Amino acid sequence: MVFAQFKGDIRLIGYYTLTQKSISVKNDALTKSMRKRIAKYGTRDVNNKGYILPAPLIAQLGKNFKDGLNKLITGNELLAMAFDKLRIIQQLIGGRVVYLECEDKPKLIQFYSNNGFIEFGKRAKDSEDKDLIEGEYLVQLLKVLK
Repeated sequence: MVFAQFKGDIRLIGYYTLTQKSISVKNDALTKSMRKRIAKYGTRDVNNKGYILPAPLIAQLGKNFKDGLNKLITGNELLAMAFDKLRIIQQLIGGRVVYLECEDKPKLIQFYSNNGFIEFGKRAKDSEDKDLIEGEYLVQLLKVLK
């Protein structure tokens, strides 16, 4: 959770959550140079013609829009905070790949693309997502942190 001073009070202005997962990334979703970069962090998956990677998932990323609190932090700043935390975690446990899933909305895809993520697949919504997420699937994106 990210807090800031607002009109004399400490208020929640944003949040992100992180968890560890494994992802399967097919070769045809990546450029040759990206395949080389992630090969050292994953295991070759001959059956699916790609790689299986342990990678932190940025499970949630959001700003508090109540009372205009969203104006106290940009999406880029919030994502940078998540990256900073992930770098610390990855120094301890290894790895460099991080991923997230988002709705297939051009504005969201553009935001994450501008922040260095590349699309590698789509995942059908889970039953608990049906009322919360528009569309039939989530777009999966990954980034190799430096």
